[in-house]
Amino acid sequence: MKTSDFYFDLPQELIAQDPLEDRSSSRLLVLGKETGSIEHKHFYDILEYLREGDCLVLNNTKVIPARLYGVREGTGAMIEILLLKRKENNVWETLVKPGKKAKPGTKIIFGDGLLVGEVLEIVEEGNRLIQFTYEGVFEEILDQLGQMPLPPYITHELKDKNRYQTVYAKYEGSAAAPTAGLHFTPQLLEKVKEKGVEIAEVTLHVGLGTFRPVKVEDVTQHHMHSEFYEVTEEAASIIKNTKARGGRVICVGTTSCRTIESAAARFDGDIKACSGWTDIFIYPGYQFRLLDGLITNFHLPESTLLMLVSALAGKERVLAAYEEAVKEKYRFFSFGDAMLIIS
Repeated sequence: MKTSDFYFDLPQELIAQDPLEDRSSSRLLVLGKETGSIEHKHFYDILEYLREGDCLVLNNTKVIPARLYGVREGTGAMIEILLLKRKENNVWETLVKPGKKAKPGTKIIFGDGLLVGEVLEIVEEGNRLIQFTYEGVFEEILDQLGQMPLPPYITHELKDKNRYQTVYAKYEGSAAAPTAGLHFTPQLLEKVKEKGVEIAEVTLHVGLGTFRPVKVEDVTQHHMHSEFYEVTEEAASIIKNTKARGGRVICVGTTSCRTIESAAARFDGDIKACSGWTDIFIYPGYQFRLLDGLITNFHLPESTLLMLVSALAGKERVLAAYEEAVKEKYRFFSFGDAMLIIS
């Protein structure tokens, strides 16, 4: 299986630069998982496709303002840092630009000394381990100095930080939003519950590994970066009971999917409360243990996300749906429209 098998032509103007004012009024392409049938709807029409006894799985991670701009001590050279993974003792794994100015021992000053980082070492793929010193609460300082880490294909400034958060975001730790969830409003979630659909909340802190390009031509040789996930007792129980009574487990986003499938891999297809790090890579040929349906955005050509979607509905059906989405001028990527893959 080649990476180039997942290529499609995407006109630049279809990349959404701004979120819609009303989250739930995005367009929704409904793809029949087994049939390849296509329907064009709006996101609020999702209610038509959910049934009493189904379960929606949401990723309740919260994006942190992980992009910091500072100056190198001594030279005043500008340095940009992206926080990726929290370690112990105020140490973070980070992505630094330009990397050549961040050798071990380098000190970087943020916000006139409100926050100081020292580069400890260079790790995998040129990432830097940086130890931070500060007075007060790190999260408060980050909120003051940091910016939302929007993907590089979004060039417009985000006017409202909350539009890059889901309405159900709870636990801070992500470097990117689980964007399929951006379409839900509190009102729409309430209507979902009123219909008799249960909500299971899981956590996966999204790292940049999700968005890294696949640099190998043989898909099976690509290695995913690990991300922290947690499934609570309550979520495991809701999902398990849904399966037992013949309901469908529908994940909101590829991150929710990777979370429950990682848990199922640990327990031989079952699901129990657990947490840990996952580097699960789902591509065609993968046998889903728990997932029945998926709500997702439109992804980049040749990306691991497109491969996951293709594993669920088949590469030919998915690429045909993408071709239709391009023709119908759907909006793509993080602030774009949505797709529902369902039987």
